[in-house]
Formats: sequence, C-alpha cells, structure tokens
Amino acid sequence: MKDISGNIKKVMIIFLVCFIGLISYMTYFEIAVAPKIVSSQYNQRLWAKRNETLRGTIYDRNMKSLSKSIRISGGNQKREYEGPEFAHALGYLSTKYGITGLEKKYDEELSSNNIKDTLSSLIKFGEKEEEKYGNNLKTTLDYNIQKKAYELLGDNKGAVVVLNPKTGEILGLVSKPSFNPNKLEESWSDINKNNGRPLLNRATSGLYPPGSTFKVVTSVSAMENLNNVVNRRFDDNGVLEFNSKESLHNFGGASYGNISFREAFVHSSNVVFGQLGLDLKNDKLKQTAEKFYFNKNIPSDGVVIENSSFPSLKNYEKGNIAQSAIGQSSILSTPMEMALVASTIANDGIMMKPYIVNEVISHNEDSLKRIKPESIGQITTREIAGTIKGYMRGVVTEGSGSAADVEGLKVCGKTGTADHKKEGSGAKPHSWFIGFAPYENPQVALAVIVEDGGQGGIAAASIASGIFRTALVK
Repeated sequence: MKDISGNIKKVMIIFLVCFIGLISYMTYFEIAVAPKIVSSQYNQRLWAKRNETLRGTIYDRNMKSLSKSIRISGGNQKREYEGPEFAHALGYLSTKYGITGLEKKYDEELSSNNIKDTLSSLIKFGEKEEEKYGNNLKTTLDYNIQKKAYELLGDNKGAVVVLNPKTGEILGLVSKPSFNPNKLEESWSDINKNNGRPLLNRATSGLYPPGSTFKVVTSVSAMENLNNVVNRRFDDNGVLEFNSKESLHNFGGASYGNISFREAFVHSSNVVFGQLGLDLKNDKLKQTAEKFYFNKNIPSDGVVIENSSFPSLKNYEKGNIAQSAIGQSSILSTPMEMALVASTIANDGIMMKPYIVNEVISHNEDSLKRIKPESIGQITTREIAGTIKGYMRGVVTEGSGSAADVEGLKVCGKTGTADHKKEGSGAKPHSWFIGFAPYENPQVALAVIVEDGGQGGIAAASIASGIFRTALVK
C-alpha cells in the first residue's frame, strides 16, 4: 500500500508540475506573445480592419500632401507617396512587405476616424454605407527643403538632417540612395540586392566617424574643464608626436604656428585639438560627449535614432585619445546626432527633442492632438554656446567653410573630413558639414554627410549652402 500511495503522489506531482507549466505558458502567451501577433504587420485580420477605413493623409507643415490612400478595385485601398525623396522620412505601408517608419508609429491615428457610431448610422435602410476616413497627420517637414536636399545630394550616398533649433522640428530628413515606395512590388528584389542599402535610413541610423565636426564637442569640453583655455595660445608646427611610431598631422600638412584657441577652431588644427584631448583625458571628453547624448538613447518622436558612440580609453592610449578629440579613433555618429550638436549651440546650449509630427487632424479638420516642443536639457551654458557660435561664424568667413556661405545671410558652421576604411583599407574620406543660420537668430540647423565625398569644406558645405538658401532666402 505504501508503494501505491508513493506512486500516486509522484504522479500527482508530475501532473501538478505539468499543470503549472501549462498555466505559466498560457499566461506568458496571453501577456507577451498574443499582443505581438495581434499587432504584427503581417496579421491579415489587422490588414482587413485597416481596410475598413480609408487611411488618413500625411501632409508637410504647409499642408502639401506627401502620402494618401485611394480606393481601388475590390474595395481595397492603395497608398500613394510623393516619391523617393520622402521614403525614409515617412516609411512605407505594404500588405506584402509590412509597415515602417512614420506610417507605423502613427498607424493607429491614420487608420482611426474618431467618429462614434450612432444608432442612426448603424441603420442603413439599404443605403450604401458611407466611406470612413482616417485621421490625418500634419508633419514638421518642409516640402521645398526636403526636395532641395534630395536634389543636392545627387548621385552620392549620404544624408541630410535639417532642424528648427528652437523647437526640435525636423524640417528635412533625407537619405541616399533611396527607393520608390510606390513601386515596392516591382523593385523589392533589386532594393534588397543593392549594395548601397537603400532601405537604410542613413540620417538616423547611419554611423560614421564625425571628423572635425566633433571639435564643437571638444571645444565645449575644453571650455568647461580647462582653466582659461579661450585665452591660451598654442604652438602648432604641423605634427603632434606621441612616440616614435605614432603622430597626428594637420589636414594637407598645414602648420599654423603660434595660434589662439579661436584660430585653432576656425582653421581646424588637429595638432591643437589633439593636445586638448590629451589635456582633458578620456574621462572628461567622454563625459561631455555623453551630455550631448553619445552612448545614450536620444528622446525623439516619430523617428528612431541609432545610438552614437564615444569610446572608453586607457590613459596610456595617447594616440587614440588625441584622435577621439578630432572625431576619429572609434567614435561613430549619426547625422541626426551631429545636427543636434549644431542645433544645441544655435539654441544657447539647450537641446530640443527632435520630432516629425506637429498635429493629428480629423477628416473634418478638427485638431485632435498637438505635439509641443520639448527641451531635452541645458547641455552647456549660454556663454559657452555663444562663444562657439562666434567661432563657427569664423569657419565660414575665414576658414574651411566658405562654400557654405550665402549672400545676405550670416551662416555658421564646422566642416569635417572623416577618414574611414572600406573593406579593410583606406578610402576617400567622408565629407561633413554641420551648422546653422542666421547667426543673430538661428532658424535652421543642419548636418550634411557625403560618403566618400572628400574635403568637408567642399562637397558637404556646398550642399548646406543650397539648403540654407532654400530655407531662409525668400
């Protein structure tokens, strides 16, 4: 009897364990898995539900249509886009390839109509059911800025980010190569075979060494941590030696002699800024970089931004520490990150949260939701930002950024020529420009990168000039 009783207990324990396991799995499935299945972009029931309402229109800031839906045969609907210029800013909607970008972020709003069913509306008396319309989005994008940025990038790979530094509104967000979201079915195979990776949003997810544009961050760190650095003078003989094998040179082999901090910034002295990196050491410079949201998630709305990275280095890694101060070593940054750096200086040291939707509007043009500007924080002081503003103006009037100049408009900026490797060997450097205008009251801040574009003061700065002219010269 004892054996039978013991066996029954064992069987009961096994059943109990199985029962607990089953309940646990059902609970996990209900809480964690089921919602993902229901909300999956590949859930056909969800697509059928979406189709009941004609999806809302996405507009630019001036109510220019960028993306709209029309009914087609069989009662289905088709999404029509302005073109490849807006592909990375808006994303795409496809029953076959899913939903991405802004279309995904605001899917619920675009596919909802905010009209309550009433008894009278439910009783049709044989009449044809009226079309239901989704809500519309009024974005922060400027149609003309977006089109011009796309045009100016030409056949180059690269990206442009344009912001309002006072609000964080994204005025332009372009990545090349791009794709035509109206022709996904026909071109999907070619898109995925393309080595240029047209589906990658380089503006928010492309990671590049920032080159000398990072000297803006190094300057902030030096002014915050090194006593009276703005009044120091530096000897630049064209080379900074770390040991018998390692050294740092100025671009083009230039030698600037005895120069001030401002002159070192305006002429982009690698020797001086490499020495500043050694004076600051890795911990201080890393601390400042992280204040600018390197190594952190950048708060944003409507866009997903890849984390930019700044390395942790040992004190004996002098070469890498010096290189990091000029935006090389293992620093990687997105164009959005560097646009925010420029925007922060333009906005007296305050970084604004980037966002791409201003308002959700019903089909009847009622305002349902407004997105308000939001400060991320005071990154540096108004005084330091003001000093660097003046330096950035000098880059355009006296230094390497003259190609960004616009007649009648005081442009400020910083060029960057970023060395990188392609397939394990050296390649033509990336061309960078970050800046803002006008100097007295900045309205537009931007970052431009041209992959393998060469000197930053030429390719990227020229594109920046065209964007400033489009945005600010009437």
